[in-house]
Amino acid sequence: MDPKLLKQIKVFATTARIETMKEFKTRTFGHVGGAMSIADTLAVLYEGVMRYDPKNPAWEDRDKLVCSKGHAGPTLYSILALKGFFPLDWLSTLNIPGTKLPSHCDRNQTPGVDMTTGSLGQGMSTAIGMCLGDKIQGRDSYTFLIVGDGELNEGQIWEGAQFAGHHKMDHLIAFCDYNKKQLDGYTADILDQKDIGAKFATFGWDSQQVDGQDAEAVYEAIQKAKATPGKPHMIVLDTIKGAGVKAVEEMSSNHHIVVSAELADQAIADLEKLLAEQKG
Repeated sequence: MDPKLLKQIKVFATTARIETMKEFKTRTFGHVGGAMSIADTLAVLYEGVMRYDPKNPAWEDRDKLVCSKGHAGPTLYSILALKGFFPLDWLSTLNIPGTKLPSHCDRNQTPGVDMTTGSLGQGMSTAIGMCLGDKIQGRDSYTFLIVGDGELNEGQIWEGAQFAGHHKMDHLIAFCDYNKKQLDGYTADILDQKDIGAKFATFGWDSQQVDGQDAEAVYEAIQKAKATPGKPHMIVLDTIKGAGVKAVEEMSSNHHIVVSAELADQAIADLEKLLAEQKG
């Protein structure tokens, strides 16, 4: 991977985490854990992989993103704002009356959001529909899908997996945020997923597992997926819930938390220090 691009992605991911923590500080609560764990993957996609135009969010030939775990919207909002889809000061309006940035992703509210999500499991079906639509229209666009590991409890995920595998939808690249926790606790205790990648492979998917906090590994996995025709792709991201914010990483229950000014300020300070090191 080009070292210059890798540096750009790392800087972008840290910057997005800083802006996301500012969102949570203003709102004083939110889904910090699951928002932080996918920051690196979103940074890879928007800084180094996806084709899009912030001045024309509805461009038909763009690559598309479905963040099925829609409660991670605050990180996506930071990414979109930093890329110029809307003003950065919108981030201070997260989930307040009249906002264009609701707690879960809404394509009718937020420029750059390709699909409304939050009812877990449904993102798989909508991503498949978008990808199939592009194929029928003769577009070479990719559809990227992010699901949570707890979300795999939904049967709709596996119906979609069967459909996409059968139709050899190789322009669908999905990521599972395998942070090992869900709303009620650890996924292994609630409904053990076993080997997620192997499950998707049985449905005819190309499957990989990488360190989800390693931007280079995520980038290379995407390139490998694109070079593997005839199958949809599942990239299992081995992540830490709350990644990048030590206090949140160390919480046993960190799906939805109260965000004190002290917690947010410390996280922002730590991330700004990291950002200075990355830029240097």
